[in-house]
Amino acid sequence: MAEPERAGSAKSMRSMERILAAKGIQVVPDSSADESPQENPGDREWHRRARAEYALNRWRAATPPRFSDAEATMPEVTDWADRAFSDNAAAGALLLTGLTGTGKTHQAYGALRRIAAGGPDRFELIAVNSADMYGILRPSQVMGAAERELRKLSEVQYLFLDDLGTAKTSEWTEEVTYRLINYRYNHCLPTIITSNLPARNENGPDLTDFVGARVASRLAEMVTSLVPMIGADRRRGGRAA
Repeated sequence: MAEPERAGSAKSMRSMERILAAKGIQVVPDSSADESPQENPGDREWHRRARAEYALNRWRAATPPRFSDAEATMPEVTDWADRAFSDNAAAGALLLTGLTGTGKTHQAYGALRRIAAGGPDRFELIAVNSADMYGILRPSQVMGAAERELRKLSEVQYLFLDDLGTAKTSEWTEEVTYRLINYRYNHCLPTIITSNLPARNENGPDLTDFVGARVASRLAEMVTSLVPMIGADRRRGGRAA
């Protein structure tokens, strides 16, 4: 627009404002130009924060109050979470092993929180203790109920399986574990597993003894981050682990 035209347009606008003001009509300035990126739904960062809030709400719904302040602090754990955020299919599994109370569960929930806080496009999570999982999956009088539960656990985007290896082993638990891990292995779904049993132990029981050779073989390829955790039982000191 030429300079004289702009000046004329501004003069006309001021004249109109004076006429409206004389009639008691207040002119509301257009605030869209001054809207900050933080409040603009068209801004990319606004959408990322909205996705993060949605994902964190889902994380909170799946996380027990004991771990509501969980934060991933170990480099191996944060690295895995960042890979899972960037590319689900390439994340593989995170396996945290160690004695009771060394902080495995805290780190696992912290990893999932880190992913959610990044604002992923999608965030679906099931977190379950292995003993509870086997209880849910036992055949019941409701036909097909156990199969539906197993399908949900197998297909969910993120699965956190806590305390694998604490339940009493049997052919049935081995078969259920195989079906679950095999599906997630074949479909490259990110999985977090904690266990009191070491991944390998030449002098005693290890995770292979519980899950069986078929599952152990898949876990060997599926696990991209193996984190042995050592230390005293933090729960005895009053801290959640």
